[in-house]
Amino acid sequence: MKMRRRIPIAKSIPITIAKPIRILIFTSLFTVTALFAQEDVLYQVSTLDALVAGGYEGETTLAQLARHGDFGIGTFNSVDGEMLLLDGFFYRIDGAGKISLAGMDEKTPFAAVTSFEADQTVLADSSLDQEAFYRFADARLSSPNLFYAVKMHGTFRSVRTRSVPRQEKPYRPLTEIVKTQPVFEFENVQGVMAGFRCPAYVKGVNFTGYHLHFLAKAGAGGGHVLGFVTDRVTLEIDRTDEFHLKLPADSAFYHANLSSDRTADVRKVEK
Repeated sequence: MKMRRRIPIAKSIPITIAKPIRILIFTSLFTVTALFAQEDVLYQVSTLDALVAGGYEGETTLAQLARHGDFGIGTFNSVDGEMLLLDGFFYRIDGAGKISLAGMDEKTPFAAVTSFEADQTVLADSSLDQEAFYRFADARLSSPNLFYAVKMHGTFRSVRTRSVPRQEKPYRPLTEIVKTQPVFEFENVQGVMAGFRCPAYVKGVNFTGYHLHFLAKAGAGGGHVLGFVTDRVTLEIDRTDEFHLKLPADSAFYHANLSSDRTADVRKVEK
């Protein structure tokens, strides 16, 4: 199957999202689906603490990651931008805020994916800031102790994002990198915000609470979400009952000091 070299953002990001495709299609550039991906399973590569500790290089390719889902977030080797997997397409939001499709042979040091099938869909047609929206979403969860994939699409009054530029060796700590991170502001923008809500007991393994990435309509930009105010959005929630963690098999992970509490560092990275 031949596919054009274009970024399918303009048609795929506004209000409606295509149904997940169940057949794996390999191309030299990207995949459009996942093969044999288990539903209601969150599959994760490495841990958040390992990333914060400087584990910026992994061995898992995007092609391998795509076998476990068509939806997710993460980053790329050398923390080369923010990753958002939507409908089987891997998008990169780079340090300049530009969006492109990532190649399937690229690798990731940290990512989480699932096969997205919404269990709930609800319209939020009033203005809600970030914390108010999280309370709105939390009220619809069956338990705070499960994992949830969340996706909202529609119009936002404002969105604030960031993206980390590609790093070169010797790598700086992530807490130092984010001090000079590019920050992007969007006003009255249509787009998709997607990611996960993880329970409190996985602190150090993943971000606890909500961790979202954003893509603006027509490829206008995006990144890791720092704050937002909704206008009229549709929220989709997919409850995830299983969690699978793939640990890195390399000397950097084996010798990393992961015994210390990195909560403060994670907050700096997230916010």
